[in-house]
Amino acid sequence: MHREQPEEAPEGYVDIRYVVEPNYAGWRLDAYLAQKIRRMTPERLQGVILRGVICDERRLKPSTPVYPGLSFRLRRRASEEPPTPTELPVVFQDDWLLVLDKPAGLPIHPSARYHKGTLVTLLRERFGERFAEPAHRLDRETSGLVVCGRTTEACRVLGRLFVSRDVHKEYLALCEGHPPEDTFTVDAPIAEGTELIRIAVRIDPVAGKESRTRFQVLRRFTRDGAPFALLRCFPETGRQHQIRIHLHHAGLPLVGDKMYGPDPGYFDRFSKRSLEPEAWERLRLPRHALHAARIVFPHPGSGEEVAFEAPLPADLADFMGE
Repeated sequence: MHREQPEEAPEGYVDIRYVVEPNYAGWRLDAYLAQKIRRMTPERLQGVILRGVICDERRLKPSTPVYPGLSFRLRRRASEEPPTPTELPVVFQDDWLLVLDKPAGLPIHPSARYHKGTLVTLLRERFGERFAEPAHRLDRETSGLVVCGRTTEACRVLGRLFVSRDVHKEYLALCEGHPPEDTFTVDAPIAEGTELIRIAVRIDPVAGKESRTRFQVLRRFTRDGAPFALLRCFPETGRQHQIRIHLHHAGLPLVGDKMYGPDPGYFDRFSKRSLEPEAWERLRLPRHALHAARIVFPHPGSGEEVAFEAPLPADLADFMGE
């Protein structure tokens, strides 16, 4: 039977396409989209779903359960999309996995602001519609390893692994200051939301969830008279922004961090594209200095342990004068 082609978005609008991954089976549609569009309040998201979701199969409501492979579009008013990197280096590839070294500045999933320049869009353009789906997320500014599943079964297994503690991750970070010890641990509960930024997190001993990160100092150095350090970070739990907020809590904020750095107002002004030149000079880098450097987990096909690494990118190495 002939199926009509989806109606193109009218001028001034853009359709953001979603295909539900296996690890979200049974979730409500609003809960699924809340994971994908983190800056939107729940109330606004409900309205966006009721007005803007387009699905050829059936009408979708906020409470509709989603299932793997469900495809729908979210029609949003278009805005000028900032440029994003187009390179997508492949670290490893087999019938089950695609492991990428994501450049800083490339968001993983489409959003209202980034609808073409995303990792998911690049994957579909270069490798085909259902070639691979990211099994986890990295912040747009974070560089490094992203693991994708290439089959429904691989996505299902990886989804289970990444919500457990069976995946070992190591990050490299540049922080401000010289840590007094060569190794240290931050054990501080993390809760979502702050007074200034809804999508930020905070340290909260009462409402927070258990969160623990170990740090190892690899190098201390000085730049323009100010102290800095290169750290290897071992998150033992997987909370949002965990390394960033734990370093802020330790008095060693990430270089370039607009959300947990020297001024809590930086992120709001950055989001409004009005961050002043003095702030950029104080941040020292145009992105936060965090890199997903190593990941170890059981292969979803064989069950054998596999490990992948991505070297420190040039912008962070240059900051250290290397």
